[in-house]
Amino acid sequence: MSALQPRNREKLRRVSTATLTTALLKRGLRNTFMQGVRPVGEGAPKMVGEAFTLRYIPAREDLDKLEGLGNPEHPQRKGIETCPPGHVFVIDSRGDARAASAGGILVARLMKRGAAGIVTDGGFRDSPEIGALGFPAYHAQPSAPANVVRHHAAELNVPIGCGGVAVYPGDIVVGDGEGVVVIPAGIADEVAEEAHEMTAFEDFVLSRVQEGDSIVGLYPPTDPRTLEAFAEWRKREGR
Repeated sequence: MSALQPRNREKLRRVSTATLTTALLKRGLRNTFMQGVRPVGEGAPKMVGEAFTLRYIPAREDLDKLEGLGNPEHPQRKGIETCPPGHVFVIDSRGDARAASAGGILVARLMKRGAAGIVTDGGFRDSPEIGALGFPAYHAQPSAPANVVRHHAAELNVPIGCGGVAVYPGDIVVGDGEGVVVIPAGIADEVAEEAHEMTAFEDFVLSRVQEGDSIVGLYPPTDPRTLEAFAEWRKREGR
């Protein structure tokens, strides 16, 4: 069963990774935003889903050969076929983009199976085609060589590191145009609710700034009149 209630899954689709990192920072979590991981293309929807993980270790020539990819039990191939719908396939590539973590055909298959997205701190091959799918995909940079050149697929659905962030199976992974943030499963609902409230206030602040107001007393709301004005704005805007 998911740790995230359906209403909060929808709330996460409407908040930014920047707001989420602040909500997590309030809880003492400083290392939640993946470093060096960015969207493959533009125009994909927001990514929200539970983490389903793959761990790579460095390749070894006697074990990692192209013919091995035909084995249905190969962890990379098995992961593509078993990642549950609504989950994000997160790949620990050790930050090594010298060979691809996956390619266009595998990402397309993952999309057709109903996954919520795919993330690696390595690279994808066929990146122009992946970027055109309209499917949430994040990597460090394009990488044409096959995965077996540098990566050995070791195991599925175990704790991993990706972009310098710990990712445990079932954690909530959120991606937007800025990047990817990881929310521990146990606090995902409360973080979603708080981030939703924070977003409403930030929208109010932005509207005031665009009207020429100073941020002093407004952001943060140290002037009591700010919260009164926010309540009125929220009622008027139906937020």
